[in-house]
Amino acid sequence: MHAQLKYPQAKLVRAVSGEIFDVAVDARPNSPTFGQWHGDYLSGANLRQLFIPEGFLHGFCVLSETAIVHYKCSEIYMPDDQWGVLWNDEDLAIEWPIASPILSEKDLKNISFKKLKETLKVKV
Repeated sequence: MHAQLKYPQAKLVRAVSGEIFDVAVDARPNSPTFGQWHGDYLSGANLRQLFIPEGFLHGFCVLSETAIVHYKCSEIYMPDDQWGVLWNDEDLAIEWPIASPILSEKDLKNISFKKLKETLKVKV
């Protein structure tokens, strides 16, 4: 699950081909829905899109053999501004449709949602 800190991005995501399960988590400290998540199945067949507002964590898993995912972003991507939360964080309890995803080395180093709350000084 990824987000940008200094240059937050809103995103419009769709799967051009294949199928993904796409998830957004509210990481805006003053939001009444802070820490809540929403997931949706996006595919080339169902033509659904998911809008992810600024300040949300975002991640997806590919459910088909391959998938082409298209993003429209409101801000230029700044690689040094990205941070992340563990995909399987117990506090978020995201109901992923897979149990053992293939993760990048970078994603294996993501922090817990509890650590994110401490970093953002959120009192929940």
